[in-house]
Amino acid sequence: MSPPPQSSRVQAIDLLRGLVMVVMALDHVRDYLMPLGDPVDLATTFPALFFTRFITHYCAPTFYFLAGVSAFLSSRKRSVPEVAHILWTRGLWLVFLELVVVRFGWYFTSNLTYFEGLTIWALGWSMIALSFLIRLPRTAILAVGAAMVLGHNALDWVKPESFGPAAWIWTMLHVPGGISIGPTTIWIAYPLVPWIGVMALGYVFAQGGIPRALQIGPALIAGFLILRGFNIYGDPHAWTPQKNLMFSIMSFLNCQKYPPSLLYLLVTLGPSITIIGLVNRFGKGELPALTRPLVLFGKVPMFYYLIHIYVAHALGVLVAWFRFGDAHTLFEMPVVGSNGNQKLPSNAPLWAVYAVWLVVLLVLYPLCRWYSGVKARHKSPLFSYL
Repeated sequence: MSPPPQSSRVQAIDLLRGLVMVVMALDHVRDYLMPLGDPVDLATTFPALFFTRFITHYCAPTFYFLAGVSAFLSSRKRSVPEVAHILWTRGLWLVFLELVVVRFGWYFTSNLTYFEGLTIWALGWSMIALSFLIRLPRTAILAVGAAMVLGHNALDWVKPESFGPAAWIWTMLHVPGGISIGPTTIWIAYPLVPWIGVMALGYVFAQGGIPRALQIGPALIAGFLILRGFNIYGDPHAWTPQKNLMFSIMSFLNCQKYPPSLLYLLVTLGPSITIIGLVNRFGKGELPALTRPLVLFGKVPMFYYLIHIYVAHALGVLVAWFRFGDAHTLFEMPVVGSNGNQKLPSNAPLWAVYAVWLVVLLVLYPLCRWYSGVKARHKSPLFSYL
């Protein structure tokens, strides 16, 4: 017997989550195939590379926002204490996965002197924070989330060293940097404050915002255009006219990701929420067949995430061996090649990045389809943790 069709609301969430995860794989393949350097640095980049990176900016904000949406949708069949328990236990599990499973996937080494607090790390801590926030009234959750997202750039002038021995707390919350614990360093790339706010706003959005997504999404885009256009507030780096129109557009779109500025979140969440609204309004019934792989990926996001890193890394090793007969830098931590390239010394062209990305997706699809079937057949709550 086939399962009952999903509501358009759930399909919109799975579809959008799957879409951003597919794009995310492109960014991580680029990490392994192209040299060290900022692809959005206007002094060294080119348009195709810039927009290859820019399109992947949608991944983390959308993923965190939808995690908040999913947390509320799951709460409709559970009590608040039950949901809070699921959130904090899942959050701890995600922190563990980041420091152990994800870390090994990134580097293929067991060196214990260097760890990173990346996407899954911050996602886990954000879930733990949300497990406390959901006990508050809806308006209080909205106020906390909005204050974190709208106001955190007003604190950019505060530096960790201002707090003396407690500097590590501000690094965890607001400023990327390293935290030393004896001989071990944890590099915090994803400070928590804005991400907790994004997840909290997703939780509130799910309580009535989905039918109004086509108003909320465009409003966020308009807010970005106004604030960015006049360089009023919301990003540490103002945009400036460049040598031609294309580079001026790139400067306009080039907002800070680490930590995510307000403008970065507006330009990414605005279109994502708009997509939710479009699918919710026009995607009634069965979605087109071409979208089904995206929905599939969206149903098993953590399984996809863990597997895609290993697949992308392994293919990166193969490319390095094919081009140079050497891939030793792919087994070091942090991974830096002798020529200054990070994660892969192959210096592959951009077209190769897209080719390997398609291979990664082709490998992932049958694996995710198999795991989705396993989850459907076995209703154990343990499967919700992967």
